[in-house]
Amino acid sequence: MAIPTHESLSGFIASDPQLTFTSKGDARFYAKVGQRPHPAAESSDGAEKPAATFHDLVMYRKSAERAYVQFAKGDNFVAEGYVHPYEYDKDGQTVSGEEFVARKLGHDVARSAYTVDRSRRHATPVADQGMDASPPARPGTDRARTVTL
Repeated sequence: MAIPTHESLSGFIASDPQLTFTSKGDARFYAKVGQRPHPAAESSDGAEKPAATFHDLVMYRKSAERAYVQFAKGDNFVAEGYVHPYEYDKDGQTVSGEEFVARKLGHDVARSAYTVDRSRRHATPVADQGMDASPPARPGTDRARTVTL
């Protein structure tokens, strides 16, 4: 059986996030996001390294409201969703663009430290399901490192 996969985007929030509402009343989260070039793309011969690229990221409805509260300029993120190409008329010219529509958005655990609030959880604790609730830390890591969102 094949593993189902989805498009993803990772990077950093490059602008102050905005929360607006569509004509139907749905919340819309918007942020300009940046992607740094992969370290392997940097040249060792002194050539100029590639610049970051910038893109539009949007998210809708209740998730947009949550994202607006939890994300700030400079945060590293990972998003799941899809690329939405669009066109619009500006001064008689057709302008093309694209945006990444995020269905899921979270902080990048490889670049962010944070705490998770599980107080609203009603499920049976992991330990009661026969699983180890606190696996041993990997060598060289500090399990207690946290930052509150």
